[in-house]
Amino acid sequence: MKIWLLVILLVGLPAVLFAQPDYIEVNAPGNRQLKLAVEPVLSPDGSSPPDASRNSSEVITNDINMSGVVMAEGRSLQPPAGNTSLSDVNYAPWLTAGFDMLVRSELSLQGDRLVVEFRLFDVVNRKMITAKRYLGVAKELRRFSHSFADEILRALTGEKGVFTTRIAYVSAQTGNKEIYVMDWDGYNPLPLTKNGSINLNPDFSPDGREIIFTSYKRRNPDLYRRPLSSPVEVLLSNSKGLNITGSWSPDGSKIALALSKDGDAEIYTIDKDGSRPTRLTIDPALDLYPSWSPDGKQIAFVSDRMGKPQLFVMKASGGDVRRLTTTGNYNVNPRWSPKGDKIAYSRMVNGAFQIFTISTDGTSDSQLTTEGSNENPAWSSDGRFICFSSVRSSGNGVYVMRADGSGQKNVSQTKGKYFQPVWSAH
Repeated sequence: MKIWLLVILLVGLPAVLFAQPDYIEVNAPGNRQLKLAVEPVLSPDGSSPPDASRNSSEVITNDINMSGVVMAEGRSLQPPAGNTSLSDVNYAPWLTAGFDMLVRSELSLQGDRLVVEFRLFDVVNRKMITAKRYLGVAKELRRFSHSFADEILRALTGEKGVFTTRIAYVSAQTGNKEIYVMDWDGYNPLPLTKNGSINLNPDFSPDGREIIFTSYKRRNPDLYRRPLSSPVEVLLSNSKGLNITGSWSPDGSKIALALSKDGDAEIYTIDKDGSRPTRLTIDPALDLYPSWSPDGKQIAFVSDRMGKPQLFVMKASGGDVRRLTTTGNYNVNPRWSPKGDKIAYSRMVNGAFQIFTISTDGTSDSQLTTEGSNENPAWSSDGRFICFSSVRSSGNGVYVMRADGSGQKNVSQTKGKYFQPVWSAH
Protein backbone atom coordinates (compact mmCIF):
# COMPACT_ATOMS: atom_id res chain seq x y z
CA MET A 1 0.00 0.00 0.00
CA LYS A 2 1.27 3.43 -0.84
CA ILE A 3 2.21 5.42 2.22
CA TRP A 4 1.19 9.05 2.34
CA LEU A 5 3.40 11.22 4.49
CA LEU A 6 2.88 14.73 5.74
CA VAL A 7 5.71 17.11 5.03
CA ILE A 8 8.09 17.14 7.99
CA LEU A 9 7.37 20.10 10.21
CA LEU A 10 10.62 21.63 11.32
CA VAL A 11 10.59 24.32 13.96
CA GLY A 12 13.75 26.33 14.49
CA LEU A 13 15.65 25.87 17.73
CA PRO A 14 18.01 28.31 19.41
CA ALA A 15 21.40 28.34 17.73
CA VAL A 16 23.11 27.03 20.86
CA LEU A 17 21.55 23.60 20.23
CA PHE A 18 22.80 23.28 16.67
CA ALA A 19 26.09 21.74 15.59
CA GLN A 20 25.22 22.61 11.97
CA PRO A 21 22.11 24.25 10.51
CA ASP A 22 20.55 20.87 9.60
CA TYR A 23 20.58 19.00 12.86
CA ILE A 24 20.72 19.17 16.65
CA GLU A 25 23.80 18.83 18.84
CA VAL A 26 23.07 15.63 20.78
CA ASN A 27 25.32 16.28 23.77
CA ALA A 28 23.76 18.16 26.66
CA PRO A 29 25.83 20.52 28.85
CA GLY A 30 28.60 18.71 30.70
CA ASN A 31 28.70 16.04 27.95
CA ARG A 32 25.63 14.36 29.41
CA GLN A 33 23.81 12.22 26.86
CA LEU A 34 20.39 13.60 26.02
CA LYS A 35 17.31 11.69 27.19
CA LEU A 36 14.24 11.05 25.06
CA ALA A 37 10.86 10.07 26.50
CA VAL A 38 8.51 8.05 24.28
CA GLU A 39 4.90 8.29 25.41
CA PRO A 40 2.41 5.48 24.72
CA VAL A 41 0.33 6.26 21.65
CA LEU A 42 -3.12 7.73 22.35
CA SER A 43 -6.46 7.52 20.59
CA PRO A 44 -8.14 10.79 19.58
CA ASP A 45 -10.45 10.49 22.60
CA GLY A 46 -7.44 10.31 24.92
CA SER A 47 -7.65 6.58 25.64
CA SER A 48 -4.64 4.35 25.13
CA PRO A 49 -5.04 1.33 22.81
CA PRO A 50 -2.92 -1.17 24.83
CA ASP A 51 -1.39 -3.33 22.11
CA ALA A 52 -0.75 -0.51 19.66
CA SER A 53 0.61 1.68 22.43
CA ARG A 54 3.04 -0.93 23.65
CA ASN A 55 4.23 -2.01 20.20
CA SER A 56 4.75 1.48 18.82
CA SER A 57 6.54 2.96 21.83
CA GLU A 58 8.74 -0.14 22.19
CA VAL A 59 9.75 -0.01 18.52
CA ILE A 60 10.80 3.64 18.69
CA THR A 61 12.54 3.20 22.06
CA ASN A 62 14.50 0.14 20.90
CA ASP A 63 15.49 1.76 17.61
CA ILE A 64 16.78 4.95 19.20
CA ASN A 65 18.62 3.11 21.98
CA MET A 66 20.29 0.89 19.38
CA SER A 67 21.57 4.00 17.61
CA GLY A 68 23.43 5.11 20.74
CA VAL A 69 22.78 8.73 19.80
CA VAL A 70 20.47 9.51 22.74
CA MET A 71 18.99 7.52 25.62
CA ALA A 72 15.33 6.66 24.99
CA GLU A 73 12.79 5.47 27.54
CA GLY A 74 9.16 4.48 27.14
CA ARG A 75 7.47 6.69 29.69
CA SER A 76 4.11 8.12 30.69
CA LEU A 77 3.70 10.64 33.47
CA GLN A 78 0.91 10.37 36.03
CA PRO A 79 -0.95 12.61 36.17
CA PRO A 80 -0.57 13.10 32.37
CA ALA A 81 1.89 15.79 31.37
CA GLY A 82 -0.61 17.32 28.97
CA ASN A 83 -4.10 16.93 27.63
CA THR A 84 -5.11 14.75 24.70
CA SER A 85 -3.94 17.29 22.09
CA LEU A 86 -0.63 16.30 20.54
CA SER A 87 0.51 19.89 20.28
CA ASP A 88 -0.57 21.06 23.74
CA VAL A 89 2.33 19.74 25.83
CA ASN A 90 2.95 20.54 29.48
CA TYR A 91 6.74 20.57 29.37
CA ALA A 92 7.44 21.21 33.05
CA PRO A 93 6.89 17.64 34.34
CA TRP A 94 9.14 16.23 31.61
CA LEU A 95 11.90 18.67 32.52
CA THR A 96 11.52 17.73 36.17
CA ALA A 97 11.79 14.07 35.21
CA GLY A 98 15.11 14.79 33.47
CA PHE A 99 14.07 14.46 29.82
CA ASP A 100 15.35 16.69 27.01
CA MET A 101 13.02 15.49 24.26
CA LEU A 102 9.62 13.87 23.97
CA VAL A 103 7.79 11.74 21.39
CA ARG A 104 4.01 11.92 21.42
CA SER A 105 1.70 10.08 19.04
CA GLU A 106 -1.96 9.62 18.23
CA LEU A 107 -3.58 6.64 16.55
CA SER A 108 -6.96 6.18 14.91
CA LEU A 109 -8.13 2.75 13.76
CA GLN A 110 -11.37 2.26 11.85
CA GLY A 111 -11.70 -1.35 10.81
CA ASP A 112 -8.33 -2.10 9.29
CA ARG A 113 -7.64 1.50 8.27
CA LEU A 114 -4.90 3.09 10.36
CA VAL A 115 -3.98 6.75 10.79
CA VAL A 116 -1.09 7.52 13.10
CA GLU A 117 0.71 10.79 13.77
CA PHE A 118 4.03 11.18 15.59
CA ARG A 119 5.60 14.37 16.94
CA LEU A 120 9.05 15.01 18.39
CA PHE A 121 9.42 17.89 20.87
CA ASP A 122 12.38 19.76 22.33
CA VAL A 123 11.40 19.84 26.01
CA VAL A 124 14.12 22.28 27.06
CA ASN A 125 13.15 24.95 24.53
CA ARG A 126 9.43 24.01 24.45
CA LYS A 127 9.39 23.52 20.68
CA MET A 128 8.22 20.89 18.24
CA ILE A 129 11.12 19.60 16.14
CA THR A 130 9.44 17.35 13.57
CA ALA A 131 6.15 15.54 12.88
CA LYS A 132 4.80 12.93 10.48
CA ARG A 133 1.44 11.35 9.74
CA TYR A 134 1.08 7.91 8.16
CA LEU A 135 -1.97 6.30 6.50
CA GLY A 136 -2.16 2.55 6.01
CA VAL A 137 -3.49 -0.65 7.52
CA ALA A 138 -3.19 -1.89 11.09
CA LYS A 139 -0.34 -4.33 10.43
CA GLU A 140 1.87 -1.46 9.23
CA LEU A 141 2.11 0.19 12.64
CA ARG A 142 5.54 -1.31 13.40
CA ARG A 143 6.86 -0.10 10.05
CA PHE A 144 5.46 3.39 10.60
CA SER A 145 7.08 3.45 14.05
CA HIS A 146 10.42 2.41 12.52
CA SER A 147 9.99 5.15 9.93
CA PHE A 148 9.51 7.83 12.57
CA ALA A 149 12.56 6.55 14.44
CA ASP A 150 14.45 7.14 11.18
CA GLU A 151 13.17 10.72 11.17
CA ILE A 152 14.23 11.24 14.78
CA LEU A 153 17.79 10.31 13.81
CA ARG A 154 17.59 12.67 10.84
CA ALA A 155 16.61 15.50 13.20
CA LEU A 156 19.39 14.64 15.67
CA THR A 157 22.26 13.82 13.31
CA GLY A 158 21.35 15.14 9.86
CA GLU A 159 21.29 11.57 8.51
CA LYS A 160 18.17 9.43 8.27
CA GLY A 161 18.17 6.10 10.12
CA VAL A 162 17.95 2.61 8.62
CA PHE A 163 15.25 1.14 10.84
CA THR A 164 12.88 0.44 7.93
CA THR A 165 15.49 -1.73 6.21
CA ARG A 166 15.68 -5.53 6.28
CA ILE A 167 18.19 -8.31 6.78
CA ALA A 168 18.39 -11.46 4.64
CA TYR A 169 20.02 -14.54 6.14
CA VAL A 170 20.35 -18.31 5.93
CA SER A 171 18.63 -20.50 8.51
CA ALA A 172 18.51 -24.27 8.96
CA GLN A 173 15.40 -24.21 11.17
CA THR A 174 13.49 -26.46 8.72
CA GLY A 175 16.35 -28.94 8.45
CA ASN A 176 17.53 -27.39 5.17
CA LYS A 177 19.49 -24.21 4.61
CA GLU A 178 16.90 -21.78 3.30
CA ILE A 179 17.07 -18.01 2.83
CA TYR A 180 14.83 -15.73 4.89
CA VAL A 181 14.29 -12.01 5.19
CA MET A 182 13.26 -10.10 8.34
CA ASP A 183 12.96 -6.58 9.67
CA TRP A 184 16.25 -5.24 11.03
CA ASP A 185 15.09 -6.03 14.58
CA GLY A 186 14.15 -9.63 13.76
CA TYR A 187 10.39 -9.19 13.41
CA ASN A 188 8.33 -10.42 10.45
CA PRO A 189 10.66 -13.22 9.28
CA LEU A 190 9.64 -14.59 5.88
CA PRO A 191 11.12 -17.50 3.90
CA LEU A 192 12.38 -16.59 0.43
CA THR A 193 13.43 -20.08 -0.65
CA LYS A 194 11.55 -23.32 0.01
CA ASN A 195 13.35 -25.77 -2.24
CA GLY A 196 14.54 -28.18 0.46
CA SER A 197 18.15 -27.88 -0.68
CA ILE A 198 21.20 -25.84 0.37
CA ASN A 199 20.92 -22.11 -0.29
CA LEU A 200 23.77 -19.75 0.60
CA ASN A 201 25.28 -16.27 0.39
CA PRO A 202 22.31 -13.95 -0.20
CA ASP A 203 23.06 -10.41 -1.32
CA PHE A 204 20.61 -7.55 -1.87
CA SER A 205 20.53 -5.54 -5.06
CA PRO A 206 21.33 -1.84 -4.50
CA ASP A 207 17.63 -0.91 -4.77
CA GLY A 208 16.69 -3.59 -2.24
CA ARG A 209 14.17 -5.22 -4.57
CA GLU A 210 16.09 -8.38 -5.48
CA ILE A 211 18.53 -10.84 -4.03
CA ILE A 212 21.13 -13.11 -5.55
CA PHE A 213 22.10 -16.38 -3.89
CA THR A 214 23.73 -19.73 -4.54
CA SER A 215 21.57 -22.86 -4.50
CA TYR A 216 22.34 -26.56 -4.84
CA LYS A 217 18.77 -27.34 -5.93
CA ARG A 218 20.09 -28.67 -9.28
CA ARG A 219 22.93 -30.56 -7.56
CA ASN A 220 25.49 -27.89 -8.46
CA PRO A 221 26.20 -24.63 -6.60
CA ASP A 222 24.58 -22.27 -9.14
CA LEU A 223 23.87 -18.56 -8.84
CA TYR A 224 20.27 -17.30 -8.95
CA ARG A 225 18.48 -13.97 -8.85
CA ARG A 226 14.93 -13.40 -7.60
CA PRO A 227 12.79 -10.39 -6.73
CA LEU A 228 11.53 -10.15 -3.16
CA SER A 229 7.99 -9.68 -4.50
CA SER A 230 7.96 -12.87 -6.56
CA PRO A 231 8.99 -16.52 -6.10
CA VAL A 232 10.44 -16.65 -9.63
CA GLU A 233 14.12 -17.57 -9.51
CA VAL A 234 16.28 -16.71 -12.52
CA LEU A 235 19.39 -18.80 -13.15
CA LEU A 236 22.36 -16.49 -13.70
CA SER A 237 25.43 -18.71 -13.63
CA ASN A 238 25.64 -22.50 -13.77
CA SER A 239 29.20 -23.12 -14.84
CA LYS A 240 30.58 -26.51 -13.86
CA GLY A 241 31.83 -26.30 -10.29
CA LEU A 242 31.42 -23.34 -7.97
CA ASN A 243 29.22 -20.30 -8.68
CA ILE A 244 29.37 -18.74 -5.24
CA THR A 245 29.78 -15.63 -3.02
CA GLY A 246 27.94 -13.36 -5.43
CA SER A 247 28.08 -9.60 -4.75
CA TRP A 248 26.14 -6.82 -6.53
CA SER A 249 28.04 -3.83 -7.88
CA PRO A 250 26.95 -0.49 -6.35
CA ASP A 251 25.14 0.56 -9.54
CA GLY A 252 23.39 -2.81 -9.90
CA SER A 253 24.75 -3.47 -13.38
CA LYS A 254 27.20 -6.23 -12.52
CA ILE A 255 27.73 -9.09 -10.10
CA ALA A 256 31.11 -10.27 -8.84
CA LEU A 257 31.39 -13.93 -7.86
CA ALA A 258 33.78 -16.85 -7.57
CA LEU A 259 33.78 -19.47 -10.35
CA SER A 260 35.82 -22.66 -10.45
CA LYS A 261 35.15 -23.55 -14.09
CA ASP A 262 38.86 -23.11 -14.82
CA GLY A 263 39.91 -25.53 -12.06
CA ASP A 264 40.48 -23.31 -9.04
CA ALA A 265 38.16 -20.61 -7.70
CA GLU A 266 38.74 -17.24 -9.39
CA ILE A 267 36.94 -13.90 -9.18
CA TYR A 268 34.75 -13.01 -12.17
CA THR A 269 32.16 -10.39 -12.98
CA ILE A 270 28.98 -11.01 -14.94
CA ASP A 271 26.27 -8.65 -16.09
CA LYS A 272 23.13 -8.70 -13.94
CA ASP A 273 21.45 -11.00 -16.48
CA GLY A 274 24.31 -13.49 -16.21
CA SER A 275 25.96 -12.62 -19.51
CA ARG A 276 29.53 -11.59 -20.34
CA PRO A 277 31.59 -13.41 -17.69
CA THR A 278 34.91 -11.60 -17.24
CA ARG A 279 37.78 -13.10 -15.30
CA LEU A 280 39.52 -10.71 -12.88
CA THR A 281 42.04 -12.87 -10.99
CA ILE A 282 44.63 -15.21 -12.44
CA ASP A 283 46.31 -17.19 -9.70
CA PRO A 284 46.57 -20.91 -8.82
CA ALA A 285 45.28 -20.12 -5.31
CA LEU A 286 41.64 -19.92 -4.23
CA ASP A 287 40.04 -16.49 -4.69
CA LEU A 288 36.62 -15.97 -3.07
CA TYR A 289 34.23 -13.50 -1.37
CA PRO A 290 34.40 -10.43 -3.63
CA SER A 291 33.10 -7.17 -2.13
CA TRP A 292 32.77 -3.93 -4.11
CA SER A 293 33.91 -0.55 -2.88
CA PRO A 294 30.99 1.92 -2.71
CA ASP A 295 32.33 3.86 -5.71
CA GLY A 296 32.53 0.64 -7.75
CA LYS A 297 36.22 1.14 -8.56
CA GLN A 298 37.74 -1.59 -6.37
CA ILE A 299 36.95 -5.10 -5.15
CA ALA A 300 38.13 -6.68 -1.92
CA PHE A 301 38.42 -10.47 -1.88
CA VAL A 302 39.89 -13.44 -0.02
CA SER A 303 42.83 -15.43 -1.34
CA ASP A 304 45.19 -18.07 0.06
CA ARG A 305 47.85 -17.19 -2.51
CA MET A 306 50.30 -16.56 0.35
CA GLY A 307 49.52 -19.83 2.11
CA LYS A 308 46.65 -18.75 4.41
CA PRO A 309 43.40 -16.90 3.66
CA GLN A 310 44.02 -13.14 3.68
CA LEU A 311 42.20 -10.06 2.38
CA PHE A 312 43.33 -8.44 -0.85
CA VAL A 313 42.11 -5.44 -2.87
CA MET A 314 42.25 -4.99 -6.65
CA LYS A 315 40.81 -2.76 -9.34
CA ALA A 316 37.23 -3.60 -10.29
CA SER A 317 38.57 -4.45 -13.73
CA GLY A 318 41.25 -6.71 -12.25
CA GLY A 319 44.92 -5.96 -11.65
CA ASP A 320 46.86 -3.85 -9.14
CA VAL A 321 46.30 -6.49 -6.46
CA ARG A 322 47.51 -5.49 -3.00
CA ARG A 323 47.39 -7.33 0.29
CA LEU A 324 45.22 -5.66 2.93
CA THR A 325 45.51 -7.81 6.10
CA THR A 326 48.93 -8.64 7.51
CA THR A 327 47.87 -9.97 10.91
CA GLY A 328 46.19 -13.31 11.61
CA ASN A 329 46.39 -16.60 9.74
CA TYR A 330 42.76 -16.90 8.60
CA ASN A 331 40.89 -13.79 7.45
CA VAL A 332 37.66 -14.07 5.42
CA ASN A 333 34.23 -12.51 4.70
CA PRO A 334 35.22 -8.95 3.69
CA ARG A 335 32.47 -6.30 3.45
CA TRP A 336 33.26 -2.78 2.33
CA SER A 337 31.71 -0.02 4.44
CA PRO A 338 29.17 2.31 2.72
CA LYS A 339 31.45 5.30 3.32
CA GLY A 340 34.40 3.52 1.75
CA ASP A 341 36.83 3.98 4.62
CA LYS A 342 36.74 0.54 6.26
CA ILE A 343 36.28 -3.14 5.54
CA ALA A 344 34.66 -5.48 8.06
CA TYR A 345 35.77 -9.10 8.07
CA SER A 346 36.08 -12.30 10.14
CA ARG A 347 39.35 -13.57 11.61
CA MET A 348 40.10 -16.85 13.32
CA VAL A 349 41.31 -16.10 16.87
CA ASN A 350 42.08 -18.93 19.28
CA GLY A 351 39.88 -21.37 17.41
CA ALA A 352 36.86 -19.06 16.94
CA PHE A 353 35.97 -16.38 14.43
CA GLN A 354 35.77 -12.76 15.54
CA ILE A 355 34.65 -9.63 13.71
CA PHE A 356 37.26 -6.99 12.86
CA THR A 357 37.34 -3.77 10.89
CA ILE A 358 40.34 -2.45 9.05
CA SER A 359 40.93 0.83 7.22
CA THR A 360 41.28 0.44 3.47
CA ASP A 361 44.96 1.41 3.67
CA GLY A 362 45.63 -1.52 6.03
CA THR A 363 45.83 0.52 9.24
CA SER A 364 43.51 0.60 12.28
CA ASP A 365 42.90 -3.15 12.39
CA SER A 366 40.40 -3.39 15.27
CA GLN A 367 38.65 -6.35 16.93
CA LEU A 368 34.93 -5.75 17.63
CA THR A 369 33.72 -9.08 19.09
CA THR A 370 35.18 -11.38 21.73
CA GLU A 371 32.36 -13.75 22.78
CA GLY A 372 31.58 -16.96 20.90
CA SER A 373 32.28 -17.40 17.19
CA ASN A 374 31.22 -14.60 14.84
CA GLU A 375 31.17 -14.52 11.05
CA ASN A 376 29.88 -12.77 7.92
CA PRO A 377 29.71 -9.12 8.96
CA ALA A 378 27.58 -6.80 6.80
CA TRP A 379 27.09 -3.04 7.13
CA SER A 380 23.88 -1.08 7.32
CA SER A 381 23.59 1.45 4.48
CA ASP A 382 24.40 4.39 6.77
CA GLY A 383 27.53 2.70 8.15
CA ARG A 384 26.18 3.03 11.69
CA PHE A 385 25.64 -0.71 12.32
CA ILE A 386 27.05 -4.13 11.45
CA CYS A 387 25.05 -7.35 11.44
CA PHE A 388 26.73 -10.75 11.74
CA SER A 389 26.02 -14.36 12.64
CA SER A 390 27.12 -15.62 16.02
CA VAL A 391 27.26 -18.88 17.95
CA ARG A 392 27.28 -18.03 21.67
CA SER A 393 26.40 -19.56 24.99
CA SER A 394 23.90 -16.72 25.42
CA GLY A 395 22.14 -17.63 22.18
CA ASN A 396 22.86 -18.26 18.51
CA GLY A 397 21.50 -16.02 15.81
CA VAL A 398 21.83 -12.85 13.78
CA TYR A 399 23.37 -10.11 15.92
CA VAL A 400 23.49 -6.37 15.34
CA MET A 401 26.05 -3.99 16.84
CA ARG A 402 27.18 -0.43 16.38
CA ALA A 403 30.14 0.07 14.07
CA ASP A 404 32.49 0.42 17.06
CA GLY A 405 31.43 -2.99 18.45
CA SER A 406 29.17 -1.65 21.20
CA GLY A 407 25.52 -2.54 21.73
CA GLN A 408 25.76 -6.16 20.52
CA LYS A 409 22.24 -7.59 20.39
CA ASN A 410 20.69 -10.86 19.21
CA VAL A 411 17.77 -9.85 16.99
CA SER A 412 16.72 -13.37 15.96
CA GLN A 413 13.18 -14.30 16.94
CA THR A 414 13.51 -18.09 16.61
CA LYS A 415 16.02 -20.65 17.83
CA GLY A 416 18.53 -22.47 15.66
CA LYS A 417 21.62 -21.64 13.68
CA TYR A 418 21.80 -18.58 11.48
CA PHE A 419 24.31 -17.90 8.71
CA GLN A 420 25.45 -15.20 6.30
CA PRO A 421 23.25 -12.19 7.13
CA VAL A 422 23.28 -9.20 4.79
CA TRP A 423 21.65 -5.79 5.23
CA SER A 424 19.43 -4.17 2.58
CA ALA A 425 20.12 -0.61 1.47
CA HIS A 426 16.43 0.32 1.50
